[in-house]
Amino acid sequence: MKTCRSFILWTSVLMGTMLALAGCASNYDAAARQLSPPEQAEFALYRHVMTGAQAHTYLAKATAAERTAYLSAIGLAQRFQRLDPQDREAVRSGAPRVGMSADALRFVWGDPADTAGDARHYARWHYLGSSFGRSTSYHPWETSNRVEVYLANGKVLGWVDHGKRNKKGRCLKGVDVLCSVSVSEAEYPQRDRVAS
Repeated sequence: MKTCRSFILWTSVLMGTMLALAGCASNYDAAARQLSPPEQAEFALYRHVMTGAQAHTYLAKATAAERTAYLSAIGLAQRFQRLDPQDREAVRSGAPRVGMSADALRFVWGDPADTAGDARHYARWHYLGSSFGRSTSYHPWETSNRVEVYLANGKVLGWVDHGKRNKKGRCLKGVDVLCSVSVSEAEYPQRDRVAS
């Protein structure tokens, strides 16, 4: 009897927590949808580099002018302006490009799920999901796929999409796709030394 009560209690706590979290996510999405189209574009530009608290504060501001001023106050507007013009255009389009800076890639796709190496030298960043069909509003990541991004000297050299695999290690959706130019030994001489 005591075990049954404990089970019911913990089930109730779990269900309440799930409902509260679902409500927060719904409020977040609803607040973003309430923005005007130019404000939605501005939010999409910065949301991948915002913390959760920063996004919440941004969305809680009463006017577009307050939201834009907040981006400057936390340094994100200046950080975006420091990007190369081609990188800013790639961020606006929501698509990465070979040669873009590591910081611009964070604006496009956010922080990687995992990293190996140092992007200022040689690194491999892992993102969950696929690079195909991503948009500036895509969230959450699809966890059955992953993308490996190769960086050297702070720049993107290329990326590879890896799809679902069967028990034999074969890709279920076809072969892995190299989504950029080949990464040559000259461009990435220590690629084999980057720890997984």
